Amino acid sequence: MHAFRLLWVPPELRRIWLSEKSFLIALLAGWFAVLSLIVFAFETSVAGMPETLRYSPVPRDVVENRLRKYAGNDKNRENTLKQLFAEAGCDDQHLSEQVVKGSKLPNIVCFLPGSSDRGLIIGAHFDHVSDGDGVVDNWSGASLLPSLFEAVKREPRTHSYTFVAFTGEEQGEVGSRFYAQQMTKDEIAVTDVMVNMDTLGLAPTEIWASHSDKRLSSALVFIAGQLKLPVSGVNVDQIGSSDSVQFSARKIPAITIHSLTQETWESHILHSPKDKLSAIRFDDYYQTYTLVAAYIAYLDQISPTPSVANGH
Repeated sequence: MHAFRLLWVPPELRRIWLSEKSFLIALLAGWFAVLSLIVFAFETSVAGMPETLRYSPVPRDVVENRLRKYAGNDKNRENTLKQLFAEAGCDDQHLSEQVVKGSKLPNIVCFLPGSSDRGLIIGAHFDHVSDGDGVVDNWSGASLLPSLFEAVKREPRTHSYTFVAFTGEEQGEVGSRFYAQQMTKDEIAVTDVMVNMDTLGLAPTEIWASHSDKRLSSALVFIAGQLKLPVSGVNVDQIGSSDSVQFSARKIPAITIHSLTQETWESHILHSPKDKLSAIRFDDYYQTYTLVAAYIAYLDQISPTPSVANGH
């Protein structure tokens, strides 16, 4: 994730301290955001939870062991991810590299076919800056991809899942930009959702609400409520961006999931020597994995409404 500062956070969603000067503006923005989430969450819950949510999350020790394999430069990370995908069961027929113009390293793609022509994209960047170990930003997201693949691979599914580890996010979303621009009109038309994970494990699950499709956000809130797991909205608009914006620009509904708070931002963990394994809160990290695994299973099992399919 690029460096940024927090712009506003709904006060009803806790944990973020606001200056007196910005309090009134944030309060009004917060009420509007919370009201929107309540309305969309209600609309989602009307459709109801499927009788059986089909997914099989891997144990916590597997998730943590994969997180601990962050060592080395980005080329090492590329090789590690391919190994982790292979161990998770993504065979040579479905595991590939996408050569990316402007990058020495490729995007890594694991394809899991479904029974229809509809598709979901789950992504996270694997590159990192030279300061620190880049565990939080963003091995925390990239190393979850094989575990998310495992969570849904054994179950019947309608959508195809494409798990993408993007290169070059820290250089301006080079990998995700290339991936999105290479998509044909037909591929875009059958892609219902893009889920982006960037900078996890610093706190409970957060949604970058202003950069996420409202109905996708409400669906995550709904699933979190069913599982009794925490989730809140924290916007990080000002300086920086993340890989989901490339898909939103192509009218693919997208959501970015992260874990930044005012406290962790002011601790200067990102892009610094503090970005190391000890910064991860493992309880929060595994809860985020559990939630996202259930969420992507839920997205497969609900029929996209026209408004979701069109990104509204």
